[in-house]
Amino acid sequence: MNKFQTHRDVIALLAGLTLPIAVAALLVPFRATFATTAAALVLVAVVVAVAANGSRAAGFVAAASASLWFDFFLTEPYERFAMTHRPDIETAISLFVVGVAVTELAARNRHHRRVAVEETDYVGLVYYLSELVASGASSENVIEQASAELVELLHLRDCRYEEGQVDRQVTRIEHDGNVYVGEVRWGVQTMGLPGKEVELRVQNRGHDVGRFVMTPISGWPVAPQRVLVAVAIADQAGAALSPHLRTACENAPNSSSD
Repeated sequence: MNKFQTHRDVIALLAGLTLPIAVAALLVPFRATFATTAAALVLVAVVVAVAANGSRAAGFVAAASASLWFDFFLTEPYERFAMTHRPDIETAISLFVVGVAVTELAARNRHHRRVAVEETDYVGLVYYLSELVASGASSENVIEQASAELVELLHLRDCRYEEGQVDRQVTRIEHDGNVYVGEVRWGVQTMGLPGKEVELRVQNRGHDVGRFVMTPISGWPVAPQRVLVAVAIADQAGAALSPHLRTACENAPNSSSD
């Protein structure tokens, strides 16, 4: 979570605490002629505004605050947390339930919007690298760009490329996107990438031609979709190495010759 998002969530949380009491207080002069259900709808609008612009926690706080100050300012006996009329009790409970429901819907909408934006970014990363390969860029430029994309994508401290076939590391990303420590599958979504270094093999025509050795930030959660995109980036890097492989094959001795 970036600093802007954290700052915005704090402001929304404070708004969830203070806006309901401010709005309820503004309705006090009209409470004798203003229906309590109408006042509750006004407070629901406040909860919606907080939930739409803040975190789930801010929305829940706003719902609870709205229900409490509805009771305190707008139901008899006034200026006391003690409702005596059943319709008022039902309205207060409904206010809280609707506020929680609206908050949950807003949170899910934000999640889906964030996922959509991230998926667009993933496509952009792979597309840019594939265009670099198609343009005939040198393998060094492609590897450099791929390393930079992996650092950003997987929240890495560092990423380097090692050419050729070497002994497999214990901590590795397999081609199916699963992460393993030895033979144990690792939950990157909750625990982040494991160990001091993580290996991602680079293949060309089904053969290992090198690997990215990545230094992760310990404990930083990584979505499985990001790991799959990292594999796709490694595949594009492998495609950039194909001219070298063809040259090596053409220069190799023909084993079938006499």
